[in-house]
Amino acid sequence: MGLTEERQRRIMTTHVGSLPRPDALSEMMADGKMSGPAYETMVRAAVTDVVRRQAECGIDIIDDGEQSKPGFITYIDERLSGMEPRTDNPPQLDTREKRDFPEFYAHGHSGSRPPPRLCTGPVRYTGQTAVRRDIENLKAALQGLPVTDVFMPAVSPGQIFRYHVNRHYASNDEFLAAIGEALREEYQTIIGAGFMLQIDDPHLAMHYMLEPGLSVEETRRWAAHYVAILNHTLRDLPVDRIRHHTCYGINMGPRVHDLEFKHLIDIVLNIRAGFYSFEAANPRHEHEWRLWEDVKLPPGKAIIPGVITHCSVLVEHPELVSDRIQRFARAVGRENVIAGADCGFASMPRAVVEVHPSIVWAKFRSLTEGARLATHALWP
Repeated sequence: MGLTEERQRRIMTTHVGSLPRPDALSEMMADGKMSGPAYETMVRAAVTDVVRRQAECGIDIIDDGEQSKPGFITYIDERLSGMEPRTDNPPQLDTREKRDFPEFYAHGHSGSRPPPRLCTGPVRYTGQTAVRRDIENLKAALQGLPVTDVFMPAVSPGQIFRYHVNRHYASNDEFLAAIGEALREEYQTIIGAGFMLQIDDPHLAMHYMLEPGLSVEETRRWAAHYVAILNHTLRDLPVDRIRHHTCYGINMGPRVHDLEFKHLIDIVLNIRAGFYSFEAANPRHEHEWRLWEDVKLPPGKAIIPGVITHCSVLVEHPELVSDRIQRFARAVGRENVIAGADCGFASMPRAVVEVHPSIVWAKFRSLTEGARLATHALWP
């Protein structure tokens, strides 16, 4: 039974992408030893293990946990030409959060670091071998496991744009479009392998916090313009195989300057995707489920609200997870909701772990149990 048919009979579960890596693999990444037989063997073993653990937890739509990637952005450094590290030492960003909580962000928490790389030449995709290796590892790990569907995350053009300073193209729009054309090759390869493509796009929701000089209306105009360029990047790709994810970062920060989703929801729904993943389980955004009572979900589309969060080490009770799912189901239709997570759970190599791996898997078990309870309530 396929994904569409399953959505008609129960609440399915998924997550955002990144999952904890083995310590030994993180050490190799942090030491820059990301090549050779020993490294490739360790990545394959990590993918096999993380896929098995997702299946054991009952997750329906799974991925490779991004085990081969040192970060959801930084993995692309080895897959694009025309980019190089900065050699200067720029100050931390002046963000809205940093202005209100300077002591907290002085330690370099997420959302305060400046772009670490430069674009100095034409952007071209050079990651064909790497993405094919990721696909082969994931396909091998899936053998014999009962999963409904599989997705593979890939970074958005906007995130790469934010991560690099343009020193080559005549305009930022030209730079962003060039990034999109390069990344299209990775997107096409993932979908061609039979997987769902997830566009990882925190930049969309975080732009307001990162640009303290912009008003909400100016941010909305920027977001609409960006989405038009993103949609051009996604042109001709099958909408029903594309998930879009946006969020406000992986840090456990105060987050008082997160742009409220009411200012983004109409723009997000214009993205050329079949599924929309967003934060909905943490204290800054849980109340926003009410937006969906008044917003019309386009026909054929579905939402993937976070019903467990990366912002707390508390393991959500399954009945709370069920309640969260049911709110969305009653707003947009039970067949249009897939239960997800707010964000990923893996930190950069050697970064302080914010949610311990044992807690991540406990959260996943609560997610699947909550989906089971919601299914019983919604399909009596």
